Amino acid sequence: MAADCVFCQIVAGRSPVSAFYEDEVVLGLMTIGPVTAGHAMVIPKAHFAHLSEMDELTGRHLWTVTQRTAEALRHSGVRCEGVNLFLADGEAAFQEIFHVHMHVFPRSPGDPFKLVADWNIHPPREELDRVAGRIRNAYGRLWAGLPPA
Repeated sequence: MAADCVFCQIVAGRSPVSAFYEDEVVLGLMTIGPVTAGHAMVIPKAHFAHLSEMDELTGRHLWTVTQRTAEALRHSGVRCEGVNLFLADGEAAFQEIFHVHMHVFPRSPGDPFKLVADWNIHPPREELDRVAGRIRNAYGRLWAGLPPA
């Protein structure tokens, strides 16, 4: 637990929460800054500032509860014609609270959420292969117990 972390304060019962799910590993709660009505989050109860710090067992459980939350949203009566998931990992990715948290929010046509990206950029296959090779090398080294290159 991190003393200055708002999510740790919520888990410890020191801050108010509108929870919809809780077990020994994760907490499902409503965000106080929803982008759409029904915007929920699933957080691990243990403090992990970044995704890479979280153990795989917790990560698998976080994902399972996230999937179930998306399904529950679809059957809750909240307007939900689709679901977006969002996890920001690091400041450059817009992470503002440094405790892993998965956003799960219902979508419907005309809602206020917007995702701006240029989906028309298509690098040449050689560049994709080069980047894939770099990631493959790092992947192999990290899970073989070798130091990153």
